[in-house]
Amino acid sequence: MNTRPAAVAITVGALFALSACGSDVADATTEATGQTLTIENCGRELVLDAVPEAVVGLSPTQTELLLRLGLADRIAAQAQTATAPLDDSLAPLAADIPVISEDTPPTRETLLDVEPDFVYSPTDYEFTAEQGFASLDQLAEAGVAAYTATGGCPERRMEGTVDDLFTDLDNLAQIFDVETEATALADEARATLDDVASRIADLDRPTVAQIYVEGAALTAIGAGIEYDMIARAGGDNVFGPGDPEFASFFAAQINPEALAAADPDVIVFAASDAEHEQATRDYLARTLPDLSAVTGDRIVVISGSDVYPGSLGNIDAVHTIAAGLHPEAFAA
Repeated sequence: MNTRPAAVAITVGALFALSACGSDVADATTEATGQTLTIENCGRELVLDAVPEAVVGLSPTQTELLLRLGLADRIAAQAQTATAPLDDSLAPLAADIPVISEDTPPTRETLLDVEPDFVYSPTDYEFTAEQGFASLDQLAEAGVAAYTATGGCPERRMEGTVDDLFTDLDNLAQIFDVETEATALADEARATLDDVASRIADLDRPTVAQIYVEGAALTAIGAGIEYDMIARAGGDNVFGPGDPEFASFFAAQINPEALAAADPDVIVFAASDAEHEQATRDYLARTLPDLSAVTGDRIVVISGSDVYPGSLGNIDAVHTIAAGLHPEAFAA
């Protein structure tokens, strides 16, 4: 399994923004007609007449996937580089790729100045014109194909699963003619998931709450890719899409009393760095000292970037969570 460094987590504000715009979503599909490839992505069609030659990764998780597919020579720029460090093994490949934004998506002018023919984004938020970013229409007018990670399609955020990554790998394989490289990544990812499944198959499933703490705000996850991660890791989430708080959105701010009432065996949370991890631990110890997960020190920390849609880190997160829920199954 690929071990990846801790990275900046999606803040609660960003969690809401990432899913705030867009259209209905179906699973991405592809259809090749002669030399033209048509991709259905987030309910829209992308038509490509040739393999893209000037690509922009609008998030480090997307840039990483492009690099692992062997496409460094086709990447014209990388964006939001401060939100998640690339793996050390990839940093040399990205060293000469221009950076067009660090903490936020690039502005419309900055992105179009690169003259891309393809942009790859974790969500549709990166195409929000009201934020000053290039909209999907503006990109289309400039002849730029815009692809969003399947799990980051707006309506998919409620129903997304870890398997959405494989849809992206299949599509990218066809778009960039890198079937061999994509198959290798998919096979490795599936092998990790299969290994986790075999290790936990006959074990009791602890109850789990996945949370995010930002300052004094406590947010719980009850649907989407993150919910699927818990299930695949062998846990039963105490919050779910059947709860009113999560009927229309995968995350909801809750009060500490709601978490205390659920009293999960294990707490899972995403952290941006060591300081954020410690702040979250301090919050739990101070606010919920009698919670079973706190008194038993059953707390699992995952990298914030590993919950980004379309990330190979989704696989890493499943493994990390499973090892935390079932340490006896992963002991050396």
